[in-house]
Amino acid sequence: MKKDLHIKIDEITRVEGHGNVVIDVRNGRVKEIKLEIIESPRFFEVMLRGRRYDEAQHIMSRICGICAVSHTSASLKAVEDAMGIRISRQSTLLRKLAFCGETLQSHILHLFFLVFPDFLGEGSIVPILKTHPEIAKKGLELKRLSNEVCAAVAGRHIHPISFFPGGVAYLPKVEELKRLRGLLKASFDDLEYTLELMERMPRREFPNLKAREFVSLKGKGEYAVYGGEPYSSKGSALKTANYSKKIKEYIVPHSAAKHARTSKGTYMVGALARVNNNWRQLGARGRKAAIEAGIRVPAYDPYLNNSAQLVECFQAVEDAISLIDELLDRGLRQEPLAKPKKYGRGVGIVEAPRGTLYHEYAIDRDGLVQSAVCIIPTAQNLRSIEDDMRSLVPAIIDRPREEIRGAIESLVRAYDPCISCSTHMMDVRFE
Repeated sequence: MKKDLHIKIDEITRVEGHGNVVIDVRNGRVKEIKLEIIESPRFFEVMLRGRRYDEAQHIMSRICGICAVSHTSASLKAVEDAMGIRISRQSTLLRKLAFCGETLQSHILHLFFLVFPDFLGEGSIVPILKTHPEIAKKGLELKRLSNEVCAAVAGRHIHPISFFPGGVAYLPKVEELKRLRGLLKASFDDLEYTLELMERMPRREFPNLKAREFVSLKGKGEYAVYGGEPYSSKGSALKTANYSKKIKEYIVPHSAAKHARTSKGTYMVGALARVNNNWRQLGARGRKAAIEAGIRVPAYDPYLNNSAQLVECFQAVEDAISLIDELLDRGLRQEPLAKPKKYGRGVGIVEAPRGTLYHEYAIDRDGLVQSAVCIIPTAQNLRSIEDDMRSLVPAIIDRPREEIRGAIESLVRAYDPCISCSTHMMDVRFE
């Protein structure tokens, strides 16, 4: 039976930011499916123009309160690339350690407080506080630990204050690192609890799976988050300096948030992309968790992105312990910030929790930023989300309306969008 379906979801819940979903099916054929981003313009790229190079990371960290370490790091890498600044091994280790804390914090926040209510049939975390208080408690304990890691290394998690062009201005105390190492090691029990919990929960499976392109950083000898080169699962390295030849942003009429594509079309970034592209670089605990979570690479089901996030929690804790061990073995010592040697164009790329993040700056001989370009992970995933909705809706169109709505909302949440981007308001009417 050919069917009409008209759904407008105003401000989808349990995602960062505000977005609407519009679904319009006429006589069994999809007429319109789109994800509208309804946030006000923020103008960070313009805001940076004319500012000193050593102010950039503090300004750009304000793009996101959840991914502040990521934006700080991408900003610093862009400045350091533009100005020929090379940081020490100790500074690199400390920045990577903060990244581990942020990855753990972001994924745990998303899984426990935004995704698990779907599995438990609740609209938010609030009812779960009464019905399953142990779940909320585990989530809060893991999130507190991740915040402590970021605060110890970066001064604070939200908008780091210890990272500067040329290095790290503040060193954590040895006793604090040892304490955190013990807490991180103990946290594997809570992560195992989370894995068992996820295995018991009902899962959605995406119909009509097709191969998709995954883009992420990829490095030798490590699960690339801070370092590495951008890489496509279609079999090619993108190269940091020339990323803009492969990653193309463009404007869509229904949202001021840009979309992105490669020469091959739609691609996906984020935890599932990283696990697919860096499977061989996963540590023992991360790979074991991936197998138990049902991930077999190549894994194309977008709902598995949440499982991949949990895998990365194991990986982040493993990496954090290794980084602390190396820092303690080397011995912490105060180092002067490395000085600029040139000026020009620079690119900084990191893996934010939600995917590959690009910052590109042009800096003049006076050390002032002349231009800035940022490509945000969620903007890169918007086209992929819409493509997945176009595949999903026809496959479930005969189900009850509320079930269809729930499946769509869960799909959007699976991507963990952080959608505080520029947009315009609109009122959709079905005719």
